[in-house]
Amino acid sequence: MTSAHPAASSHSAVALAEATFNPDVRTYWLMGGSFTLLVTLVGIPLLPLWWLLGMWITGRYLERLECTLTKRTLIVKRGFFIRVEKTIPLDKITDLGMVEGPLMRLFDIQALSIETAGSTSQGALVKLYGIENVESFRDTVLDQRDRMLEKGSEESPTALPVAAPVSEGFNADAVALLREIRDELKNRPL
Repeated sequence: MTSAHPAASSHSAVALAEATFNPDVRTYWLMGGSFTLLVTLVGIPLLPLWWLLGMWITGRYLERLECTLTKRTLIVKRGFFIRVEKTIPLDKITDLGMVEGPLMRLFDIQALSIETAGSTSQGALVKLYGIENVESFRDTVLDQRDRMLEKGSEESPTALPVAAPVSEGFNADAVALLREIRDELKNRPL
């Protein structure tokens, strides 16, 4: 669920929305770990320990999981043993994908994958499991990204004026090619 109340993040930016997480994601994580232990056969004796320790670990992890939308960034904080904070500029987000497998459907959980222009071929930069009302949160993030990009494109000056004179020392063909590239980029949909 997203909330519209302003709150300060660690970067002193005003929060436009904050993701809340479905507590059933803990059971999903525990079931995933149990499945892994069952498949390995050697892990079967460890199942009771996994459930005792896993309940505590997943609870602590979920308590520390945060995803905050600000005017220009998406801030993700997570981790139990090792705390990780990622500040993702909205203008770098290329895709917010949703994943829902069979076990996830059973627990009414979806995963939100955040991909950026700099993401590696390994997939998403960040993947968050269990955001409540994930479609609404995704739409809120994308709407804010679009508003920021529209505002930024109105404020940014054109690098080369349409009728820029060719100065001495510049190749006229190179300038024409740069203008063609600029015009092509300006007309590309986001």
